[in-house]
Amino acid sequence: MPEWQGHERMPGWHSMSARTERIEGHGRIGEGEDSVSQKNGSSGGKPDVKALRADIAKTRAELGETVQALAAKADVKARAKEQVEHTKAKVKAQAAEAGEKVRDAALSASDKVRAVASQAGATARGTASQATGKIRESGATDQVRRNPIPLTAVLAGVAVVVGVILIVRGRRR
Repeated sequence: MPEWQGHERMPGWHSMSARTERIEGHGRIGEGEDSVSQKNGSSGGKPDVKALRADIAKTRAELGETVQALAAKADVKARAKEQVEHTKAKVKAQAAEAGEKVRDAALSASDKVRAVASQAGATARGTASQATGKIRESGATDQVRRNPIPLTAVLAGVAVVVGVILIVRGRRR
């Protein structure tokens, strides 16, 4: 006997007609509390055509919205493009903000550098004028004019030291 025949006799198997006749333990279709007419709210008579049409129109509208939402979710390419555009806009905004911060920091730093440089220049001018005054008071300029040999020796020594430094640096490269 083929496998599909005789299944009614096996334990746990029910005939198809028995399955279709029973719905969730309520007996035959149309019997009990869950009948179609009771769900519609009518007492077993003919349902109102206008109410049914309105219900159908409402259901169609809801179904259309649901289908559109599902189609939008299923459109991976469009969602990916949207995400890319969103990320681009976000990155552009962050870059613009970072540029403004860098610009502000550069302006602030340049202002600080100018202030420090002007202060250093003023200090250097003051120190130079003090040194010039002391040299004039001590008469060192007259002494150098009378005997220029020590100045020449100092300049020659500085030139030798600079030359040695340049030679040593050239060999390291």
